[in-house]
Amino acid sequence: MGGAGPVRVLVTGGTSGLGLAMATALASAGAEVALTGRSGQRARSVAAELPGAVGIELDVRDAGSVADAVDEAWSRLGAVDMLVNNAGIGMRTVNPLFMTQPQGFWDVPIDGFRAVVDTNLTGYFLVAREITPRMLAAGSGRIVNIAVSESTMRRAGFVPYGPSRAGSEALSRVMAADLEGTGVTVNLLLPGGATVTGMLPPDAVPPGRSFLEPGVMGPPIVWLASDEAAAVHDQRIVAAEFEEWLREWRGGV
Repeated sequence: MGGAGPVRVLVTGGTSGLGLAMATALASAGAEVALTGRSGQRARSVAAELPGAVGIELDVRDAGSVADAVDEAWSRLGAVDMLVNNAGIGMRTVNPLFMTQPQGFWDVPIDGFRAVVDTNLTGYFLVAREITPRMLAAGSGRIVNIAVSESTMRRAGFVPYGPSRAGSEALSRVMAADLEGTGVTVNLLLPGGATVTGMLPPDAVPPGRSFLEPGVMGPPIVWLASDEAAAVHDQRIVAAEFEEWLREWRGGV
């Protein structure tokens, strides 16, 4: 994968869903992966099933937990070449029936709103804020922020999840501007449609409609960790359209 040895990757929220799919793909491609979860025991258990992976406890809402987790990842891997900012919670936490019975924003519990924003937006900021100075000191690094489709940001009944993801996307673009020319790159990666993860209710997939599988994130995240992607910066990559995007990108460089 990397020309000077295995790429060392920290994947937040790596115990299930998109995070687990990306951690699995990266580990299978030869990367050294540290995956995190709020439960350290679960993170270690999941990591034990992947080649060379380690599991670390991390609550992205807590700055102290973030500092401790980054310290541990840096120590256990030797450094972190790539951060995959993925940890998040979805609409189920504020409305378990959000797919079939959406509720107006005025009915969203205040504590639920704050919990989603603290995880999906502030969490991205805290982890990136902690790890970026180390990458700058090393002279290089890659940050991949996981995003969602734009329709999610304006869909009825999707407060607070939609606004939290819109905020994390704007954060990513500003991070990219701040880090332009530093050797640390920032990119966005999203599935490209509704994906079968724990964020969806078990019966959310209606008859005749297919959702994406988490594995769709594998090829693009592995490529973003590759030598070829070293200079890719401030891109918004849709996993379901990755092959087409890659052909266009190669044609333009």
